[in-house]
Amino acid sequence: MNTISRRRVIKTIATGSGILLLSPKSLFASPTRVKDKLGIALVGLGYYSTDLLAPALQQTKHCYLAGIVTGTPAKAEAWKQKYNIPDKNIYNYQNFDTIANNPDIDVIYVVLPPSMHKEYVIRAANAGKEVWCEKPMALTEAECKAMIEACRSNKKSLAIGYRLHHEPNTQEWRGIVKAKKLGKVTKVNCAAAYRDNRTDHWKQKKEMGGGVLYDMGVYAIQGARLGTNLEPVAIVSATTSTTRPEIYKNGLDETTIATLEFPGGVTADIKTSFGENINFLNITCEKGEIKIDPYSAYNGQNGTSPLGTINHPYSVPYQQAKQMDDDALSILNKKPMLVPGEEGLRDIRIVEAIYKSAATKQRVSL
Repeated sequence: MNTISRRRVIKTIATGSGILLLSPKSLFASPTRVKDKLGIALVGLGYYSTDLLAPALQQTKHCYLAGIVTGTPAKAEAWKQKYNIPDKNIYNYQNFDTIANNPDIDVIYVVLPPSMHKEYVIRAANAGKEVWCEKPMALTEAECKAMIEACRSNKKSLAIGYRLHHEPNTQEWRGIVKAKKLGKVTKVNCAAAYRDNRTDHWKQKKEMGGGVLYDMGVYAIQGARLGTNLEPVAIVSATTSTTRPEIYKNGLDETTIATLEFPGGVTADIKTSFGENINFLNITCEKGEIKIDPYSAYNGQNGTSPLGTINHPYSVPYQQAKQMDDDALSILNKKPMLVPGEEGLRDIRIVEAIYKSAATKQRVSL
């Protein structure tokens, strides 16, 4: 068969069968499978994973509970039965790194005490998985930077579990502030606190990342930063205290109060505590005040402003479901995370400055 005849035969076969002949390899290559839902593995099965994240993952549309990591065999068995998790998707802290070989797991969500966040975020990124990390991001600015770099070098995304960024009431009042619909912000007052009667939780252990400022304090710092739509330039003053030194030992803070200074002379007073129930955000603007109360509750926020009420009702665990769906969509669509690691780093930098101000009784520049 001459060259012209051979070409004619090939053209005829291709046209008749509807096959586009690009190369011999293209005839036999398997199509790339694109996931429409991401498999999530929760690392750490304490209260937050058990009572909020796992139930929320039953509501999500773009991700699902695919695996778990726990050091407690009884928990592993209970979760296996409740959520029908395959044995191959159940890990402990010794064999954690083998999760790299499991295609069912797309995202590792680190839900451990803060002192363990750096280690497991880095190990998750090194395993080639996308990473979500609960707040507070870590204990120090240096730890946060190491986590961000590990994800960047492995070309994996990192999201911090700030559910309020995804929450519709928060998004509404942030929109008012950003658009200056009530003029410039002049002052913010924010409190995030609840009475914690536990005595032996990680929140009462300094070495595990305990202390109220790391936990509820991050909400108050977020209220100040997002409420002004600015970044602070200094901690004017700060105090830490406890009324229960038998529980909050070795200088661990049960209550922290601080004043933050922002560009243009804008200030924010924040309070956070494990000793009382208080939760609000007041944003004073040139043309009136935005009041959110409660400000960071799981079951919804309520707000008022001269522009009207701010109230998008929903039920638990909607906030966590929307957060995880938003983050899953960012991964699926290759878009930036709404709350990347850099956002968590900003807060931890402020946490460290507040502690420094409280210890020195001096103003601390940022």
